[in-house]
Amino acid sequence: MAIRRITIVIDEELETKLRKIQAQQIKTSSRSVSFSQVINETLKKSLK
Repeated sequence: MAIRRITIVIDEELETKLRKIQAQQIKTSSRSVSFSQVINETLKKSLK
């Protein structure tokens, strides 16, 4: 799978929700979790 860098604009409410998901994933794992990773995982789940 190719990785591409893109720029997106999201509203503040979505960012807050995604940051909360990121914080929860960081708390429950011993690995780092990037914001991009959270966005990709969330999009993959919702676009199935």
